[in-house]
Amino acid sequence: MISRRMVESGFAPAALIVSILAYCMPAGFVWMKPHIPLLLGAIMFGMGMTLTMADFVRVARRPRLLLAGTAAQFLVMPLLGYLIGVLLGLPPQMTAGVVLLGACPGGTASNVISFLARADVGLSVSLTLVSTLLAPLMTPWLTWFYVHQTVNVDVIKLMGEVCYIVLIPVLGGLAVKTFLQGRVRTAMEWFPLVSTVIIVLVIGCVVGLNQKNIREMSMWVALAVALHNGGGLAMGYFAGWIVGADSAARRTLAIEVGMQNSGLAVALSLNSAAFGPLAALPAALFSLWHNITGAILASSWSRSADVSSYRG
Repeated sequence: MISRRMVESGFAPAALIVSILAYCMPAGFVWMKPHIPLLLGAIMFGMGMTLTMADFVRVARRPRLLLAGTAAQFLVMPLLGYLIGVLLGLPPQMTAGVVLLGACPGGTASNVISFLARADVGLSVSLTLVSTLLAPLMTPWLTWFYVHQTVNVDVIKLMGEVCYIVLIPVLGGLAVKTFLQGRVRTAMEWFPLVSTVIIVLVIGCVVGLNQKNIREMSMWVALAVALHNGGGLAMGYFAGWIVGADSAARRTLAIEVGMQNSGLAVALSLNSAAFGPLAALPAALFSLWHNITGAILASSWSRSADVSSYRG
């Protein structure tokens, strides 16, 4: 069986190879566009099957750290995305895409990176859970707040899409895990590989749809993504320092805030006439970039971490 660590280490090269293929042969990938919400829903369903009632207990026991992480997630990242878009002079749709990315919940890969970085995995799961459950409300309204003057954001429609792609599949997966228990164990062993394959294909689809835009905007998009990711990592760590968290918790907050659910941002961008392929481009590049920076941080922190503070 392929381990989660093998899947994580293979994500970046696979995403890079598929991106090159999609750029050279876009027709082989753009056909997936109508199916992206369903594909992302499948990942969220699998994520729901990884949860247990113990994860909800963790949420209730750690209000201070959860509040700090969630506040940094939803207050810092959308604002940072907006400021980056304005300062770099990005087109309105692309700025909207960076803001939408910042307003999305934490990414599922953050839990794996937290494990590899000897961070607090229990806190990581709790933060991902809380931000995911808040996403149907926070993601649409934060996006509207920052970009409604330049992009026509239909908040109600966006809320419905987040529920369809995130909330309903996660709760469905949790229900299946709760009632079927051991019967889904084999399926869960394949979940990291399946989710990685889906994300890589989604990245290929976005690259194919933006083949012409990439030629003109690649440098600015790359800079925006790097600044957004780096700013999120730094602000997450700083939030942990502000509330007096230990080193493992500070690493966790950095990872959770800096690693967004870019797949959801891609799906919402492509599924809305107000956003479109150009808005999805930052999120697609972010999918690749945040896993590279996450892997680098995990490698560095795992060597320097105080093992006594690690809670897997």
